[in-house]
Amino acid sequence: MIKAFQILSILEGVSLLLILFVTMPLKYIFDQTGPNQIIGMAHGILFLLYVVMAILVKFELKWNFKTLFIVLICSVIPFGTFWMERKYLKNQA
Repeated sequence: MIKAFQILSILEGVSLLLILFVTMPLKYIFDQTGPNQIIGMAHGILFLLYVVMAILVKFELKWNFKTLFIVLICSVIPFGTFWMERKYLKNQA
């Protein structure tokens, strides 16, 4: 489960960066909404999976609520999931 969460955290982080630095400029500068809708939907699904997996991994790794909170906050900060994966999951898998 930890390896799956590592992969999911990387995918979720990449999808957030794609939204922020690719599809949002396309939407607001070039008036192209298609990429934002597709990547946005994928990001939404990945985000929900990330939250569920974080809660499941909390019990497996016996995280306290502070650690879980930090892991969840990392999902909304650009590059946060990459940092979280290295700090909390790197040596667990």
